[in-house]
Amino acid sequence: MLRKRVITLLTFVDGVLFRTKEFDPDYRYTQNFVDTWSVDEIILLDISRPGQGSRASFLKVVESFAKRCFVPLTAGGGIRSLGDVRQLMGAGADKITVNTGAIDRPDLIAEVSTAYGAQCAVVSIDARRSGVGGYEVFAEYGTRGTGLSPAEWAREAARRGAGEILITSIERDGSLGGYEIPLCRSVSEAVSIPVVASAGSGNWKHVLQAFNEGKADAACLTNIYHFTETSIQSAKRFLEKNDILVRVDPTRSAMPETLKLQ
Repeated sequence: MLRKRVITLLTFVDGVLFRTKEFDPDYRYTQNFVDTWSVDEIILLDISRPGQGSRASFLKVVESFAKRCFVPLTAGGGIRSLGDVRQLMGAGADKITVNTGAIDRPDLIAEVSTAYGAQCAVVSIDARRSGVGGYEVFAEYGTRGTGLSPAEWAREAARRGAGEILITSIERDGSLGGYEIPLCRSVSEAVSIPVVASAGSGNWKHVLQAFNEGKADAACLTNIYHFTETSIQSAKRFLEKNDILVRVDPTRSAMPETLKLQ
């Protein structure tokens, strides 16, 4: 049985770390630390809107993490071409995540998968509730409806070569009220590739729900990471006690070793 992964997801505007709520940056950090040894992976997203700084600022962030962190690093945001992918991979990313670029031109998924392998091609799906019990995929930072069903789009992405799906509930982003479990479960049941749950975690029980009820293979911690001094390692100890197979180093204390971002 594969171990479940606990992932730190960080969002940046012009290279500066921001907390988000329903996809809007609502708090800028001046000093930030990342638990570098107990987290399984790190996802870095450039959420800069057009005109908000330069791409170079985000590439510097990716380069900094790649030099100092020794866990898989996924980077994304604003990817529209294989050239954009090359930039991020050249900066040190191990995987890339593509969202609107894949919606507008699905062939991009196959291009990334062919060039770097399916394990590098993560398709990010942002969704809102639509109708009774339904969900719709949104593009352009959650501002443009597509009419696509998250489960159907996930299946299509997997067919085109995606190696992983990152599913995010727009309404849950920044809420600390728990993941959108029905959304996560519908996508997890639709594909055979790993699914990463994102948006809404407010405590370790929410992560447990993502695994048990949402059938996720990995869970992202975003805003909760900024609101608590409790390390990710303590989250893993909680999950382990609840029969979730995770990577836990018994030689480490609960206090994290940290990497200062700024």
